[in-house]
Amino acid sequence: MFLRLEQLFQQIDHFMRGSSIWESRSVISTLLDIIAIVSRYDLKSELLKEVDRHLTVLNKMASSQNIDQVKLQSVLSKLAEIGDGLYSSPGKIGYSLMENELFKSISQRNAIPGGTCAFDLPVYHYWLQLELDQRRRDMDDWLSPFLPIRTAIDILLNFIRQSASSTKETGVGGFFQKTLDHSLPFQLLRVGLERSQPYFAEISGGKHRFTIRFMQSNVGEKPAQSDKNMCFQLTCCLL
Repeated sequence: MFLRLEQLFQQIDHFMRGSSIWESRSVISTLLDIIAIVSRYDLKSELLKEVDRHLTVLNKMASSQNIDQVKLQSVLSKLAEIGDGLYSSPGKIGYSLMENELFKSISQRNAIPGGTCAFDLPVYHYWLQLELDQRRRDMDDWLSPFLPIRTAIDILLNFIRQSASSTKETGVGGFFQKTLDHSLPFQLLRVGLERSQPYFAEISGGKHRFTIRFMQSNVGEKPAQSDKNMCFQLTCCLL
């Protein structure tokens, strides 16, 4: 869920830099996707659990002499600030936005293919014709309730991604499998390939083991597993 939201926020960043009505439409459409995820899960509770878990882990590190104490205290303060902000925010995240009449109407029509056409939603069409500065002010205002969760997700995922060093591995015949210590709560696998290699990785598994298949994409055809030995970087993230 955090990875999906991270991508959606990155999409919004991209479209917010644009000036056309199509890019404003894309911001609204992406924001509706974020609202759909937020309304489906108790996101605030999940974030608070992760923030508390990270605080516990990092506080245990404070006694180590090999830790940069200044940097650690800065990180702990930031996490505590995020936790306090989430605790103090009333109600469900983004709930107030769905009380906005314009957003209600767009959301109701958005599920219909082409349902946000000008003749279907004249009020949306009117808003899209406003000056860019006004549209940007409105979009900034609509995005503001989601900034605390975005900040929390960015920090938490960055901690997890940087929690381990990568190792060099080889997938024999395009296949790699590894057994995990199931007593350790691994959170994320990262697979790195040279950009020049015409393959992508498909990862599957559970808490006991995982497999990676290196696939080659042929346009219009089903991807096929490579039969070549594949050198890659693997990071098993654990914080």
